Amino acid sequence: MEAKTMKQPALTKKEKAPRKKMTREKRIRYFKDNSPYLLMILPAVLIVFLFNYLPIYGVLIAFQDFMPGDKILSDSTIWVGFQNFERFFSDPQFWPLMKNTFLICIIGFVIGFPLPIIVSLMLNAMKGKKTAKVLQTIFNGPHFISLVVLVGMLTLFFGRYGLVNNIAAHFGGERYSYFLESKAFRPMYILSSNWQDFGWSAIIYIAALSNVDPQQHEAAILDGATRFQRVMHVDLPAIMPMVSVMLIMSIGGLMGVGYEKALLMQTDGNLAVSELISTYVYKRGLTGVPDQAYATAIGLFNSIINVVLLIIANTTSKKFSENSLW
Repeated sequence: MEAKTMKQPALTKKEKAPRKKMTREKRIRYFKDNSPYLLMILPAVLIVFLFNYLPIYGVLIAFQDFMPGDKILSDSTIWVGFQNFERFFSDPQFWPLMKNTFLICIIGFVIGFPLPIIVSLMLNAMKGKKTAKVLQTIFNGPHFISLVVLVGMLTLFFGRYGLVNNIAAHFGGERYSYFLESKAFRPMYILSSNWQDFGWSAIIYIAALSNVDPQQHEAAILDGATRFQRVMHVDLPAIMPMVSVMLIMSIGGLMGVGYEKALLMQTDGNLAVSELISTYVYKRGLTGVPDQAYATAIGLFNSIINVVLLIIANTTSKKFSENSLW
């Protein structure tokens, strides 16, 4: 006999009815019940507001003929509209800055984004959990090295009289000035950044893998799946929602490379490839004769690019999958 298809139970009136808005009493009770947690996140909210939202007021400088010491809003404020942006677009440095920043960010993203995913899957698949924890601790260590120390380490290894050149000279090779050659800047910058951050970035994927149901692995083993097959068909699909969210956030901050490390690694020899939008903003806004209005306009333009990339990434993810930020 054919098995009868089970009908889905009909929704009750309570389930069909739209959700009612919370009354004033329910809101008060809700805040009282969650008051300890709200107090815990209050310092973080204040820090984000003070250092991320409050400074947005200064964006107005980008549309003014602003000089250090002037008030942002006063009767004597001179508004120039988009002149600072037009000045940047016609600047001979515009295309070199865009190219250098884009290449650093894209190559770093292509190498750095999948790396923590691979590492987290490998650590989770290891039989020896103690060994996996030791390796995870080793991988996390470089994240806590400051940028100044990291660049100092690069100098000790790749400086003209550093370890690499000393070994090359010992075997009869020539010394290579890594910090003075344009070709060496991007590999050193990108690889050192990924080395410093991949272990820390893998933590979120390792946490997601901890929620995988062990019964799925047991069922896969009974079906004869190898360890690699279980990683590809059980572990990887389990973290794909997290991968999608992290991908959107990474694309949204793609052009937001900081100035500190690039500035520390800059020399007259590699300036043609090491001058990024962030370093240019720093130099025009804080060194020499400060041109803060022009520097603010450049920084705002860079932020707008990041917002556009974030919207595109989120819209694309929402269209092709169920994962998105909003």
